[in-house]
Amino acid sequence: MLRLTWVQPEDLIGHELRQAAQDGREPSRIAARWRAAGGPEAPLTAGASPTPASRYLRGLAEDLLDELADLPSASADDEPTGLEAIRAACPDWPAPVSRPTTTPDRLEAAWLGRAAGCLLGKPVEKLPLDAVRRLARSTGNWPLAGYFTARGVPADLLREHPWNRRSAATSLAENIDGMPEDDDLNYPLLNLILLRRHGTAFTTADVARTWLDELPAGRTFTAERVAYRNLLCGLEPPHTARHRNPFREWIGALIRADVHGWTHPGDPAAAAEQAYRDATLTHTRNGVYAAMFTAAAIATAASGDHDVHACLHAGLTVVPPRSRLAAAVRHAVRLAGEHEDFDTVVDELHAVHAGGHHWVHAVPNTALIAAALTHADGDFGGSISRAVGGGWDTDSNGATAGSIAGLLAGHPAALPDHWTAPLKNRLATSVGDFDGIGFDTLAHLTHREMHRP
Repeated sequence: MLRLTWVQPEDLIGHELRQAAQDGREPSRIAARWRAAGGPEAPLTAGASPTPASRYLRGLAEDLLDELADLPSASADDEPTGLEAIRAACPDWPAPVSRPTTTPDRLEAAWLGRAAGCLLGKPVEKLPLDAVRRLARSTGNWPLAGYFTARGVPADLLREHPWNRRSAATSLAENIDGMPEDDDLNYPLLNLILLRRHGTAFTTADVARTWLDELPAGRTFTAERVAYRNLLCGLEPPHTARHRNPFREWIGALIRADVHGWTHPGDPAAAAEQAYRDATLTHTRNGVYAAMFTAAAIATAASGDHDVHACLHAGLTVVPPRSRLAAAVRHAVRLAGEHEDFDTVVDELHAVHAGGHHWVHAVPNTALIAAALTHADGDFGGSISRAVGGGWDTDSNGATAGSIAGLLAGHPAALPDHWTAPLKNRLATSVGDFDGIGFDTLAHLTHREMHRP
């Protein structure tokens, strides 16, 4: 039996009830109706429950999803999704600047950093924080100093916490043979295609067309899969982000932001605005802010003129300061500056965020990325190790931290060889004609797009 993940109404409703509570709606009466009818909770880690619901429950879920969408939000004024309203809410919005240059070497370090950080996190994706720590400690690899390995892990620990099923065969240290395919690398490739075809003035509709032409539906997840379904059902952006999409504040838009920053070195405002047009295909509010924050921080790092703390500050200038994301990032950065032991920082972040957020939500994951970069002071190995060791969406967090830290390092040779050599300058992907491409070539292609109007 095929159970397509991330789109079944009976699985979406539980996520939407949680999302409503987070964004200032009052969902209790609708939640009571769902539970009284025997409706299940949302799956904890998987994208679909193991068995389909009855026709009655499925129809009820669809109706309740629409009712939830009509509820007023108490936080709407503090968390707008329109770009002009976002700008108006940000008193320190960066002024436009003449675009400085960056080098292919710096961009190659960013690509390599993104890949290495992603690869580090792949085998422990979806695992709880305690499992990540126990697996690493069992092989003497804590704090993380290299890729995860199964060699020496006790059998009972692996039975209790098995590696990510899809990733173990290609991402454990003993199995790595180049960079395997991952959505965290597929989206930067798609955005290179987007810029090649439409230039920097692309529209959100151009993003949608590029996806339909180049992105296999089976390579999408959470908000991206729902938006893809909405496109096929005839909806147009930005409605694709809103219609029965409880994942619209999750991490998907953040992982698409790198190219927007890489191609606007020193211009965080332009990078954020470009990321906004990409993000609003699939996300709203804090899901959009996470992408804008990341793009602005990356653009600042790409210039080579700022340290990691200035980069994170630049990211916050494009986020409404009264939003949940801004508050979470400020808190994370403060914690990272106060505690020498990063495990203490992570424990506090989990105490604050884990109970109310799914492990893929943008708010806790963006906070963790900011904390990891701050605590490591931008050091490459320290940044990706902290980002992955903090749990939640391990591969995505490692990828973004690696991109920023790679830019700050400035050159592929500045990245430790034990992180980059296993990549073998080779990326696997199902996107376009990129399968097997080298990171040096990707850097030159990115550099070319930086100069395209």
